[in-house]
Amino acid sequence: MEARRYVGGAERRARLAMRQRLAGQARAGTPEQVAGSLVALHGTDPATVYLAVGARLAEPAKTVPETERALYEDRTLVRMHGMRHTVFVFPTALTAVVHASTGLAVAARERAALLAHMAAAGAPDAAWLREVEESTLAALARRGQATAAELARDEPRLREQFVYGAGKSYEGVHRVSTRLLKVLGVEGKVVRGRPLGSWTSSQFRWALAPEHEELDTAAAQAELLGRWLTACGPATEADLKWWTGWRVTDVRRALSAIGAEPVSLDEGTGFVARGDTEPVPGPGAPWAALLPGLDPTAMGWQQRDWYLAPEVRPRLFDRSGNIGPTVWWDGRVIGGWAQRPDGEIVWRVLDESGVGREARAAVEKEAERLHGWLGTTRITPRFRTPLEKELVG
Repeated sequence: MEARRYVGGAERRARLAMRQRLAGQARAGTPEQVAGSLVALHGTDPATVYLAVGARLAEPAKTVPETERALYEDRTLVRMHGMRHTVFVFPTALTAVVHASTGLAVAARERAALLAHMAAAGAPDAAWLREVEESTLAALARRGQATAAELARDEPRLREQFVYGAGKSYEGVHRVSTRLLKVLGVEGKVVRGRPLGSWTSSQFRWALAPEHEELDTAAAQAELLGRWLTACGPATEADLKWWTGWRVTDVRRALSAIGAEPVSLDEGTGFVARGDTEPVPGPGAPWAALLPGLDPTAMGWQQRDWYLAPEVRPRLFDRSGNIGPTVWWDGRVIGGWAQRPDGEIVWRVLDESGVGREARAAVEKEAERLHGWLGTTRITPRFRTPLEKELVG
C-alpha cells in the first residue's frame, strides 16, 4: 500500500492563509468571493458576517455597502439555515445543495416537533397549520419582505399561542408565528431579509427563499463536502462530521463519491479533495488578522490544536463552545480582541510563543484597519467570552 503523504501543521496553516483569504495578497475584491472561498459564513450573529467579510476584503471600507448589496439587492448571497441547524450566509447558487444535503432531514424533525408540541398543548392540528402556512407564504409573496408582526396582520392565526413543556422547568408560551417561520426557514421556503435596524441588528424581515431545483440528497452531500474540502482540507472524519452535522455514514459515502484522498495528519488520517495532495505555496511572509466571534476559519474544524493552543481556549470560548473574537498571527490564534464603548479596538496576546515585535506591530495595524472601517458602529458579540468581557472592562 502506498504511504500516505504527511501534512503537518505548518502546511495546513499555509493552506488556511491563502484559501481562507487571510494573508494580505489573498484578500478578496467582493463579499461573493469571500463567501465562495469559505463555502459558508456564520450568520447567527449578524455582525459576524460583515466582520468576517471585512477581515478578508482588500478594501475594507466597502464592507457594509458591498455586503448589503450582495444580500439584499443582487441576492447573490442568502442568509438561511444550514449545517447543524445553524443560520449561515451562503452563495445563492449553493442554496439547493445546502437544502438537499442538510436541510431536509432537519426540517422533517422540526415540523414533527412543532406538531407534537402543539398537540400536547391542545392546539390545532396539522391541517390547520398547513392552512396557516399557505396563507402566510401567499402574504409574503404579496409583500416581498415582511416582519412576523406584518404577516400576522394578513394572517391573524399566526398570533395564536400554545404552552410548551407544561409542568416542566422550561415551560413557556410559544407563538405560532415564531415556531412556524423557523420551520419554514429550515424547510428552505423562507429566508431572512433586510434587518429592521442597522447591519448589526438581530431583528430581520422575512422573504421567500430563492427558487431552486430539488437535488438528490447523496449527490448534494458530495457536492457540499467537495467544496468544503477544497476550502478547508485536509480534515479528519471527525472534523467533517462535526462541521456538516451528518451521520458518519453520510460523511463516508460523500468522501467516497468525490474520490477524496487520505493523508496523514498529527491527529490521524485526514482527507483532501481529489488531486489536492501536493504542497500548497504559502503567503511567503507572516500575516496578522482580527477575526470576529464565530468566524468560519476559527470554527472550521473540531480538532484545532494545529492552530489554537488548548491552554488559551477557556478564555476565548463561551460555555456552549462558541468562539469569541480572535487575534491571529501567521496561522495561529494568539489571543483575542474587543471593541470598547468609545470605539477603541483593544487586544491581548494569550499565547506568547513566536510573538515578537513584528507580530505586535502587524496586529496593531490590523486593529487600526478594523477601527477605520467600523467608524461609529459599536459591536457587541452575541456570545460573550471571558476575555472579550475582560477587555471591554
